Amino acid sequence: MTPATVLVLAVAIGVTAVSSYLVLRLARHYGLAPQLRERDVHRVPTPRLGGVAMFIGLLAAFGVAATQPEFRPLFNGDMKIWALIGACLLIAVIGVLDDVLDLDWMIKLGAQLLAAGVLAWNGVQIVSLPLGDTLVIGSPIVNFVLTVFLMTLVMNAVNFVDGLDGLVAGVAIIASATFYVYTLVLTSQMGHVVSVTFSSLIALVLVGICLGFLPFNWHRAKMFMGDTGALLVGLLMATSTVSVTGEVNPAALDIQLVLASYIPIILPVAVLALPLADFSLAVLRRVRAGKSPFEADRRHLHHRLLDMGHSPIQAVLFFYLGTAVLSVAGLLVFIMRDFTIPLLVLTVGGVVALCVLFFPVSRIRAAWAQKSLVPLKPFRNPQRVSAVELDPHPTVALPNREDSE
Repeated sequence: MTPATVLVLAVAIGVTAVSSYLVLRLARHYGLAPQLRERDVHRVPTPRLGGVAMFIGLLAAFGVAATQPEFRPLFNGDMKIWALIGACLLIAVIGVLDDVLDLDWMIKLGAQLLAAGVLAWNGVQIVSLPLGDTLVIGSPIVNFVLTVFLMTLVMNAVNFVDGLDGLVAGVAIIASATFYVYTLVLTSQMGHVVSVTFSSLIALVLVGICLGFLPFNWHRAKMFMGDTGALLVGLLMATSTVSVTGEVNPAALDIQLVLASYIPIILPVAVLALPLADFSLAVLRRVRAGKSPFEADRRHLHHRLLDMGHSPIQAVLFFYLGTAVLSVAGLLVFIMRDFTIPLLVLTVGGVVALCVLFFPVSRIRAAWAQKSLVPLKPFRNPQRVSAVELDPHPTVALPNREDSE
């Protein structure tokens, strides 16, 4: 990392952290925490304005980046970065309104399509798809529609998975850090390419704002990022991946392994695999039930982990593990120019993930308790809280979770 990237990262972390503290104070002072919803698990109204602090950190980081020679060309004569800022502002405004007023899903979807359209109109598009050693180029209309669709898909996928304390922030840190390393490798092989630098800056800033916000969002969360933060994270991840995927020519890469030239497509899918899987399952489930695809329920992947006996923290760590395994395995294919080590990482990581999935700590502890190895401590499933526990004077703090969908 260069001094410029370290400075941008530090500003993103610091400003977001300070802004999160100030937004939390203001939200508590003015009572801006929304009332509990039926699907919520947290038992105390919790502010959902963390995305505002993240947006402030984003603006501060971009402001500092504009003063650095390494990133200055992005701000001089190139509309992409300004289109991104405008799209982020639109998402932030509509997100705040939704977190406070609970807007209709059609209004939110319209704003997402508009934000993605602004970016696509200003050049952030999938101009071509790298397949093997060739480029598949579509018509301008097809490219525009495909870009808007994919960006909106990623925004909703991230928003759908935003259901536990620290889940989206941590997944975004892991995925974006991996993608940042990928852009560095691309730069070393291809030289300076504006679209890669643009993607690199976005990934770096996204890591910073999520790191700055995570201490306020970790279990038990003091503040949620809400739709503002989740949609913002999704938009930034989509923009970063689209910027590289749609403009990288595999023929320019010094790679011996033919299949490795598919990495511009494989890696973005890998880092977004879990959110996209959860989104796809949710839409299919709701459509089959004759419901709106955007009608909230509690049958997401993280809900199922809780029902299996995992605690909120264990469920979040499982998502972290899955994201890390898929992201690192995909990146290693590109770096190592061989499938042996990536497959080993994928296999070992997959086995560990399955063990964690099917053997929750509560089950292990119960088995040990039956053998008198540890004292018996009943597991408290946060999804099944009795009416007695809703007493205004509880003796045990209940687990928090966010469901900002």
